[in-house]
Amino acid sequence: MVEFKGAVQRFGRKTPLADDRRTVLDRVNLRVDRGSILCLLGPSGCGKTTMVNLIMGVTVPAAGEVLVMGERAPYPTARARVGYMPQEDALYDDITAEENLRFFGAMNGLSGARLDARIGEMLKFGRLEDDRKKLVSAFSGGMKRRLSLGVAMLHEPELLVLDEPTVGLDPDHRRRIWDAFSAMAGEGATIIVTTHVMDEAVRCDQIAMLHGGRIIANASPADILVQTGADNLEDAFLILEGSSEGKEADHA
Repeated sequence: MVEFKGAVQRFGRKTPLADDRRTVLDRVNLRVDRGSILCLLGPSGCGKTTMVNLIMGVTVPAAGEVLVMGERAPYPTARARVGYMPQEDALYDDITAEENLRFFGAMNGLSGARLDARIGEMLKFGRLEDDRKKLVSAFSGGMKRRLSLGVAMLHEPELLVLDEPTVGLDPDHRRRIWDAFSAMAGEGATIIVTTHVMDEAVRCDQIAMLHGGRIIANASPADILVQTGADNLEDAFLILEGSSEGKEADHA
């Protein structure tokens, strides 16, 4: 479903007099298979959101390539089969929750009874049925996150890309959302989620741990624990992070 082949991304400018470019992704190779849940795991600034932006075609790599369903950005046929929830809520504050869902559903090709049914399902999923006629400007942060997730899932995408979807949500909502992700993957959907929450990462089929723009581990949660000899993913990340920094120092 998604493949990174030696992907490099840099920010900044190069001129004849100076090169102030900063490498934020360094030769990343990654494959995500259909029907799996991949977690991009790492601290702020490690490259998670940059990878998401490349998957969504917001930016293109400076070198290497990123393929979504075999296509390069702007993904001429694949884009309509992708659902996306950005880190910042991309909602219209001056219309209601229902109107947001109706607008984004129409943008993704839904109409008529099918659109009405999916709107009802997403409002129920987000526990927003009683707030469907409320302006989004009056929503709490958690309500906006739940509505944003509903927008991303509305058209039943084959690939769902979520940038820290559970930030600001209480434990009960987080549990329900992850149960839904597992059910969707069981039906063949592919889910890519960024997080820095270890108890969410353990529910994924595959974890790509990032440090300094590089993938320092790419395996199942169980295999990462075996590989590092750690008791939990947090300790495993610290072990792998230290090992990665040691290799960089040796190379230097």
